Amino acid sequence: MTRVCFIGADDVDVQYELLSRETAREALSTYERHQPFANSLAVDTVSLGAAVSLCNDLNWYLVRFVDLALVREPSVSTDEWLSRSLATAIRDGEVRPTETGERLAVYGVEDGALVEPMYVTRRPDGTVPEYDLRPVSETVVVRVTAEAFDRG
Repeated sequence: MTRVCFIGADDVDVQYELLSRETAREALSTYERHQPFANSLAVDTVSLGAAVSLCNDLNWYLVRFVDLALVREPSVSTDEWLSRSLATAIRDGEVRPTETGERLAVYGVEDGALVEPMYVTRRPDGTVPEYDLRPVSETVVVRVTAEAFDRG
């Protein structure tokens, strides 16, 4: 199963905003909903293609209410997320899954919420540099595209 997770903007309740709108609610109605982080809504889809399609179907709402859309595809990584743009590039065949994982956004988790990302490259030995922007209880690693990394 491929999980899609929408992280809400600071000034909105993402679950309320997505589930109070008929079109978004209908698109999400066939999925069991989860909340892996504060102010998030996640669903499990059957494939990476279905995850990207769901994001595309909900794009109008994502632009308005969501700060971050993440995809966890087990065939790429079981413990790291993909940015929406990287998931789309993999689905479209523009990037091979084996060519991901060098550029990362490492988010801290504070009181269940994702906090500011630290953009890093994976060390030559494959390890991820420690998050050092503030003390946090845990971190979340997101593989990103070169473009996102350069903007970081």
